[in-house]
Amino acid sequence: MQSSRSGFLASPSGSARPARPAQLDPAILDHLGGGLDPEVISEMSHASAAALLDRVHHTEDPQIVRRVITLVDTEGVDIIAQLWSNAEPDSLPGILWRLYLLRTWMQRNREQIARLWRLGEPVATTASAIVGVDETPDAEDIARTADSILSGAFTGDFAVALDRASAFTDVIANGLRVQAHRITAAQKGAVAQGGAQEGQEAQETQGAPHDAQTRAARLMHTAANLLTTSRDFHEGAHLWRRGRLE
Repeated sequence: MQSSRSGFLASPSGSARPARPAQLDPAILDHLGGGLDPEVISEMSHASAAALLDRVHHTEDPQIVRRVITLVDTEGVDIIAQLWSNAEPDSLPGILWRLYLLRTWMQRNREQIARLWRLGEPVATTASAIVGVDETPDAEDIARTADSILSGAFTGDFAVALDRASAFTDVIANGLRVQAHRITAAQKGAVAQGGAQEGQEAQETQGAPHDAQTRAARLMHTAANLLTTSRDFHEGAHLWRRGRLE
């Protein structure tokens, strides 16, 4: 679970592409393949993010909203990666990029994320209230929350959607840390028991501590990335309320 400057991964390969939504200018995307100047791409990045958000905020057509929310599902992540993946996290395109990646990651790993939520939020706290998730969510709850956070960014209060995204990623990061600590503790217990073993049973435990440590370290690394993303969402909400997220 990793991505460029975020804590989750969306597959770089897209599905077969139908016609692009009208909110994304095909001419802009076609020109990107030619290798435009970075400053021009940056201008397109900011302009397209603002135009998309404004268009959906002012529409009453639920089909348009759904098409924008499922953009990555229908066209592949690279359609927005070309425009927004290199944007700074304290910018509108950078935040939208992270919101789309968050939804994709949650949809594709819903069962694992449901388990991590239960580890990170064993009892309901303010995080549960902010995100709108029960303390024992299942995979479908995670999928609905993924859609709700992204759709809320386009149709509701953008800052509130970012608050929800921030709280959600913070809980999942905590779940990863809890899982890493459990792996380490379980391995220490297994090693202690193995020290009193003899013959074949002792040989089977050899090398396991390193594997457990590697897995735990990877979980902690992913947790750290998610905490960074949580802070990005939190700062984005702050900037939006001040009228400075552009």
